[in-house]
Amino acid sequence: MRSAITDDFQLTAADCARRMNLTIRALRVYERHGLIAPARTAKNWRVYGAAEIARLNEILALKHLGLSLARIASLLAGKQTDLGHLLTLQRESALDRRARAERSLVVLAGLEARLAEGTAITPDDLIKLAKESTMADTIPETVAWRRYEQARPRSVVPTDQRRVPDYLGYYELREGGIVTITTEDGKLFGRVTGQPAFELFEEAEDAFFYKVVPAQLHFTRVDGKVVGLVIHQHGYEHEAVRVDEERAQHSEAKLERRIKEKIPVLGGEALLRSVIADHQRGEPDYAGMCEPLASLARQQAPAIQADIAKLGALQSLAFKGVSQAGLDVYDAHFEGGELEWGFALAPDGRLNALYLRPLP
Repeated sequence: MRSAITDDFQLTAADCARRMNLTIRALRVYERHGLIAPARTAKNWRVYGAAEIARLNEILALKHLGLSLARIASLLAGKQTDLGHLLTLQRESALDRRARAERSLVVLAGLEARLAEGTAITPDDLIKLAKESTMADTIPETVAWRRYEQARPRSVVPTDQRRVPDYLGYYELREGGIVTITTEDGKLFGRVTGQPAFELFEEAEDAFFYKVVPAQLHFTRVDGKVVGLVIHQHGYEHEAVRVDEERAQHSEAKLERRIKEKIPVLGGEALLRSVIADHQRGEPDYAGMCEPLASLARQQAPAIQADIAKLGALQSLAFKGVSQAGLDVYDAHFEGGELEWGFALAPDGRLNALYLRPLP
């Protein structure tokens, strides 16, 4: 990958800062942290070549993911920029920026509507708008580091077919759902409840990765026996314990019945009413959510609040059915419009999935 970048390219510090939309001071800070090492001319002027430009892109992508300069320096120490990894990081960064921009537009539209109606905009509204604009800063560094690690390029190693039988079977996720590991023609496949099966590629003993998404799966052993697995995705680690076929089939059959017969979660309507009311007040119950959902909900709370605030009071909820992934789906009718809401519960009763969108 590194050979794909041209080397006959040099910029002065001023040109580099201008063209990268940075400051010369920022370049000096990155240099002091050992992140870049520009060459020097005979007159001791710094010049920035293709390697420095690639590294600066990498630094900016990692900063956007929420990593500190100290952590970035430790991650990149002694490593040349891998363009494949860089492009993956930039894609993740761009998707984050696009999602944040879309949420900011929703917040702004809500505030503009209120202003046009003559409703006062409070300092709290402006504080929430500022938080939305700096959302990346709220991502915990541990999550950001994991996202960096999960996005890096992986290399396939030959699978030891003698270990394959160790992995086959069923694993129950703590947040709910079953991971089914199967094999076909010597290849390993993983399927999560409500999703298709995707091929797993080995990168180390007991460690596999998906090619369709930046996610990895690691099997855990006790006394040499596989007892569980961990899915690494979106900066989080989702643990699952091994269960027997009867338990897995019971779980799958229960979901299939709920889908077919449109059976809602007991008390689901009251729970969703409470969730909607919490978001309308700007006080989501994060303690009632699994951590990955809680983290995402914190980031999206201003946009969700703005989205439903302009709709007015909730008038009614109508249960529509259960999705293939096991989410209860409702139509929510407000004074000023309608939204579709979906949610799922973990075995401990906490929310592990939640979404809202305009009705088709």
